[in-house]
Amino acid sequence: MIAYRLLLMLFTFHACFSFCLLGAEDNDPFVKINPPSLTGRWDLTVKDGEQVYPSWLEISLSGYRTLVGRYVGQFGSARPIAQIQFNAKAGAFAFSLPPQWEKRTSDILFEGRLQDGGLVGTTTNDAGHPISWTAVRAPALRDKTERKVRWGKRIRLFNGKDLTNWGVRHPNLPNGWVVQDGLLINKRPGNDLVSTQSFEDFKLNVEFVYPAGSNSGLYLRGRHEIQIEDNYGMNPDSHLIGGVYGFLTPHLNAARKAGEWQEMEITLIGQQLTLKFNGVEIISKQNVPGITGGALDSREGQPGPLMIQGDHGPIRFRKVDLTPAR
Repeated sequence: MIAYRLLLMLFTFHACFSFCLLGAEDNDPFVKINPPSLTGRWDLTVKDGEQVYPSWLEISLSGYRTLVGRYVGQFGSARPIAQIQFNAKAGAFAFSLPPQWEKRTSDILFEGRLQDGGLVGTTTNDAGHPISWTAVRAPALRDKTERKVRWGKRIRLFNGKDLTNWGVRHPNLPNGWVVQDGLLINKRPGNDLVSTQSFEDFKLNVEFVYPAGSNSGLYLRGRHEIQIEDNYGMNPDSHLIGGVYGFLTPHLNAARKAGEWQEMEITLIGQQLTLKFNGVEIISKQNVPGITGGALDSREGQPGPLMIQGDHGPIRFRKVDLTPAR
């Protein structure tokens, strides 16, 4: 029933889109409209029964009057929204998009409305059941350059001896992370490792090695994933090693072969990120627009922990050092 209602709403929006958005007195398709208050970047919180997970949405004006966007679901990366139907009088909108990593064959249908400066709405889960979501505006992408930051004392998040400073994301699942011979090892993949401390602006220095075909990642503030994967020799891509997953593409792939030690130096100030990979700067002062699927939460304006993805493949670290801003 909810899916039928959403489909009907999408059809109704499409039928009255020009009238609802512009008003009957101004229906010229070649007169550019002002961006409605719906446009911008939004941090979503989705409630599916007892489960709560983060999501993300961006809406922008394309051309004269078409609203388009990007969406991040519970898993995966940002995907495009071809068109968002908007009823300006009601402050309501709707869109659909095909599944990505969801275990469903039907399109994902969204409806929502402006409310008290935020958004509220409904969609369906993979089983077709109705679920609700709320959203607040994401923090503005302000310039916070390194010149304005004073750095504190470096913290050895991995001390080379034990799992002090760390906990697992899912306490009810087995912890495959162990320390052997001075290395932090994801021996039995299945659980993410989360630092017990949270951080805002920081520099992160890591050294790691992975076997052929492996896959992992670093979630900065528990929200923005730097991809780690065996992609030696491949063209750079936001979904491959060194990319901010689904958002920022390195200007080159500086990864070494699997089995060789690699190093990354990451600076995150506000939403602005610089990444050096094996001594080469591959991302330079680029803003990270939103969260990655699988994030801990969508509270982008707040500090968060470092999370090492551990549910994909094996990886070993010999250094995880973080220098926070003061």
